[in-house]
Amino acid sequence: MALKGVNSIPELCAAGVALRPAKGYIDLMVFQPIDPTQSPRRRRFKAIPVRVLLPNLITLLALCAGLTAIRLAIESKLELALAAIVFAAVLDGIDGRVARMLKGTSRFGAELDSLADFVNFGVAPALILYFWGLHELKSAGWIAALVFAICAALRLARFNVMIDDPDKPAWAGNFFTGIPAPAGALTVLLPIYLYFLGVSNGLVTVWVTLFYTLGIGLLMVSRLPVFSGKRVGKRVPPEMVLPVFVVVVLAFALLISYPWEVLSVSAIVYLASLPFGWLSFRDLVRKDALAAGATSTASAPVGDAPLSSDAASPDAGIEPGAERDRPPRLN
Repeated sequence: MALKGVNSIPELCAAGVALRPAKGYIDLMVFQPIDPTQSPRRRRFKAIPVRVLLPNLITLLALCAGLTAIRLAIESKLELALAAIVFAAVLDGIDGRVARMLKGTSRFGAELDSLADFVNFGVAPALILYFWGLHELKSAGWIAALVFAICAALRLARFNVMIDDPDKPAWAGNFFTGIPAPAGALTVLLPIYLYFLGVSNGLVTVWVTLFYTLGIGLLMVSRLPVFSGKRVGKRVPPEMVLPVFVVVVLAFALLISYPWEVLSVSAIVYLASLPFGWLSFRDLVRKDALAAGATSTASAPVGDAPLSSDAASPDAGIEPGAERDRPPRLN
């Protein structure tokens, strides 16, 4: 139906909008008006289960232990500082296993664990060594402590990048690339363990400690395959339950009663076991290469196989004395 007095399309559209009810006019608006009487919708976050929080709480406890170790080192309480580092290492070995058992792994927990490891096993051991004896070498001692902390950061960054590598074989999970940060921290403190056992911290010992610290830092960022121990301890046979309890209790008792002897022996044994990890990794790589070569040979197409001299000759398949003009199937 034509409208009276409307002579153009814009006037017709304006007249059509004017004839619509208020609700229809509001629907045509690009931005809907805000009703002040209605409360804005709030984004609701899902409740986080406790099984996800528990591993992160353990990681935070380990971080508190590492920071406390730095304070104790500044106050020249080296025994308590080393005890705090050992406690942080124990908690670091627990939080990941607890997260996997409770199925509470998360990206947030992984990032928090890396940051805590850098403080606990990179910054804290470097400062403890510096306050113990490396400060006597002034700038050289500080450079050694700095390099160790930086190597720990690089080691953790590389671990976070390589953890999602889809090309790794299944057995690669049994190995770390380079010494892990907790083991590096407990190993680099070996000179202090020996100091509490009676070894003097003279100038020669301090210089040896400097090169030893640099060596452990380089081992952390190296490509040396090291046993990870992640596949150990998931299942315990029933007949080994009681012996495992006895061994764990005995280890803790020895650590509490003879801390410096146990830590010194553990660090030396760990360093001595590094070549065995490299040998085992090399054997697995060789076996994997042989298996891949056998698989590729078995799956090669028949047309690509080289012909033997007998099969390529025109007289192949003809018995001696048989006539050459007869078909081979008759001969």
